[in-house]
Amino acid sequence: MNPRRQKRLIVISAIVLVIGAAIGLMLYALSQNIDLFYTPSEVIDGKQIGQVTEVPQVGQRLRIGGMVVPGSVKRDNESLAVSFDLIDTGPIVTVSYQGLLPDLFREGQGIVATGVLTAENHIEAHEVLAKHDEEYMPPELAEKMKGIKHVKPEQAYSTPKVSG
Repeated sequence: MNPRRQKRLIVISAIVLVIGAAIGLMLYALSQNIDLFYTPSEVIDGKQIGQVTEVPQVGQRLRIGGMVVPGSVKRDNESLAVSFDLIDTGPIVTVSYQGLLPDLFREGQGIVATGVLTAENHIEAHEVLAKHDEEYMPPELAEKMKGIKHVKPEQAYSTPKVSG
């Protein structure tokens, strides 16, 4: 082989190898920072992915969303620590959080927490987001719409019943 071609081949091979290694390292780093979303039932029973049921492992980072169980919020009087239970349609998962909760946080409200699974049914959260209800409307828009009757989409397109 011509020395010039051999040198080109070595340079191109080195470039491809470096780019491949960089892409591999980026994908590995991204996979370590993925927070999978679970519901309380999926944390306990596992999440169906294809034909495989994936149960989160203790120590895994995850996001969990559910409703705060009424009467379950326990606040520490000495610190900002708070714990509460989350539920969807099945088992209950306890969430512990250290910090200020969002203004919209309350019992019976939907929330999303990001944290680490510390036990089978316990999450140590480092972020808590409160979800507002679907009926929310900005005050400016609500002011403009005063006097206009709101019709839910399912009612707007339903066919009237014919008696007879």
